[in-house]
Amino acid sequence: MSPWATRFVELLPQRSDWAAARRSPRRDILAGVTVAIVALPLALAFGVASGMGAQAGLVTAVVAGALAALFGGSNLQVSGPTGAMTVVLLPIVDRFGGPGVLMVGAMAGLLLIALAVARLGRYVRYLPTPVVEGFTAGIAVVIALQQVPAALGVVGAQGDKVWAVAGDALLRFVQHPNPAPALMTATVAAVILVGARWRPALPFSLFTVIACSVFAELAPFDLARIGALPSGFPAPSVSFWDWHAVPSLFTAALAVAALAALESLLSATVADGMTVNERHHPDRELFGQGLANLVTPVMGGVPATAAIARTAVNVRAGARSKVAALTHAVVLAGVVLAAAPLVSRIPLAALAGVLIATTVRMVEAASLLALLRATRRDAVVLVLTFAVTVVFDLVAAVAVGLGVAVVLALRAVAQSVRVEQIPLETGDFTAEEQALLDQHIVAYRIDGPLFFAAAHDFLIQLTEVADIRVVILRMSRVSTIDATGAHILGDAVTRLRHRGITVLLSGVGPVHEKVMTTVAATAHLYRTGLVFPDTPTAIEFARHSSHQPAAAPVAAHESTDLAQEPITRSPQAGSL
Repeated sequence: MSPWATRFVELLPQRSDWAAARRSPRRDILAGVTVAIVALPLALAFGVASGMGAQAGLVTAVVAGALAALFGGSNLQVSGPTGAMTVVLLPIVDRFGGPGVLMVGAMAGLLLIALAVARLGRYVRYLPTPVVEGFTAGIAVVIALQQVPAALGVVGAQGDKVWAVAGDALLRFVQHPNPAPALMTATVAAVILVGARWRPALPFSLFTVIACSVFAELAPFDLARIGALPSGFPAPSVSFWDWHAVPSLFTAALAVAALAALESLLSATVADGMTVNERHHPDRELFGQGLANLVTPVMGGVPATAAIARTAVNVRAGARSKVAALTHAVVLAGVVLAAAPLVSRIPLAALAGVLIATTVRMVEAASLLALLRATRRDAVVLVLTFAVTVVFDLVAAVAVGLGVAVVLALRAVAQSVRVEQIPLETGDFTAEEQALLDQHIVAYRIDGPLFFAAAHDFLIQLTEVADIRVVILRMSRVSTIDATGAHILGDAVTRLRHRGITVLLSGVGPVHEKVMTTVAATAHLYRTGLVFPDTPTAIEFARHSSHQPAAAPVAAHESTDLAQEPITRSPQAGSL
């Protein structure tokens, strides 16, 4: 088989994956039932929040939960609809309807499978923490804002952005106040948050939703409810490809794929940390999530990802294998088939309370404060990512957050580069250094990476030398040099030669030879034997050169002919 086919086969389920299932099946089944009880109100709430309806949330929890468990790379992961996905999907539903969500899910699934085959899962861990934390906090705020209309009992709120819709709902509520939904939402959120601290093992979200449903049936006032659910799974949809809409939906598909990859791999990492011997396979996890997102929308669901909250419940309940996640899917399938009429009576205000409580628990205040206090760079990236997530959208937030993080990181690295005059060798004495200066010889050591972000400052510092005949550049501590850095170095060499100053290089690392020999000015140093294996050899050559008449300044046109000179190595010039 070809290498790509081999990689694909390696992503498929293996017999060894089910070795853990034989250890404690009863414990896994009990954990799966526990997770299903916790996941039921979340699945309903996220389905409603996505704009596709409560039944879409249930279908997603069943289909994606089963497929991601079977084909994923973690024994403990539980997948389904999540709040982050609703933020992306709601605008798609408004503009393109259900078929748009189907296309976005299918494209995102293909992207995830491609990432898995390319073995890129391991690189998600390098995403900067301030970007992740700012992104998560922004998503929490967006989800909370999405619940404002349901919490206030307002229907038909308008706005281009989620904060605009929330503002319009608040204005309508002030004009025609209806306190019942707001009180129900606040009560549900408060009970869940207090209960989670009092008895974390109990499913307070399910208890409060049931209680609110019973209350709504007996109350004298009307409350908006989920509405009728199909008494079974919807028929698979096959006519969904509108090729003209693909360019418009591709950005959303990228966002869904990025969210699925990020949330799933972070959740799997958390699950590993909560256990002793579990280690997930990142590429297989991406493959499982990709397959789940490819199939679930066809069944009437929405794009899905692993959920940290449900996965944590699964681990705490004693799960040891994929049987637990499969049990969770089976239990929820039973709800879809048998209890749809009961589920349809749940008030939307109660689900809004569940989601608001979820957003509060999403945000780790201690982690945010620690990042804000860590460095100014971390604080800027976190705040900017958070703000763009809330004001604009998730794709822009990730792009801006990563871009700013990269720019600030490059700036920090560039500032670490130093060009300083130093003792020529350990143990040198001031008298010897002064003697060299009297001979118009000076040495500079370059510490750190010499790349495009640091090259400009390097050029300014290096070309400020005066009344010198020979400059020795000690390169042994240069960790990295790119093409821009090499060109700037060559520019500095050329400028010094124009002033009649000879430039010598010493201690150049072998890995930098290829870059250095591609630039005319630095390649000239190799051709004329001005590159030395160590500093003492360069010093001897410099002392000999300093007794010669000062070199005449180089005419500007001569620098263009440097690349034409044949390469000749002097005996002093060592191999790089």
